[in-house]
Amino acid sequence: MTNTVESLFDTGLERYKAGESAQTLIPVFQEICDRAPRSSAAWTCLAWLYLLDNKPSFAYKAALKAVKLNPQDPQARINLAVAMLETGQKGLREHIEVASQLITLNSEWREEVQNSIADGLSRKPDWQSLAKVKKWLFE
Repeated sequence: MTNTVESLFDTGLERYKAGESAQTLIPVFQEICDRAPRSSAAWTCLAWLYLLDNKPSFAYKAALKAVKLNPQDPQARINLAVAMLETGQKGLREHIEVASQLITLNSEWREEVQNSIADGLSRKPDWQSLAKVKKWLFE
């Protein structure tokens, strides 16, 4: 029996939360994106995993898709900004400003973003670009 996209996504998130490496989870989320190409949440997760796995060019492409599918997702914007920083792209200020506005308007999103950044820095303590984005958003 094949897994539904939803069960694959939920299982992938559970495995991530249990501490599984980005490298082993990338194929799972790539399959989800292949099977559900209009799922911005899946593209957002895939971009994050690519960033954790030091693949910023792949992360940029995935984050760009996530933002196009859901421009109101602050995490997608943050992933895109981090990928832009890591690949030397211009124009990331717009994404930081939109993410900042979104997390100011919604305290749940603010908490989710803070938790996500803390998680990223715990998994990759020397992550300079994420630390910069954190500073821009919260200081």
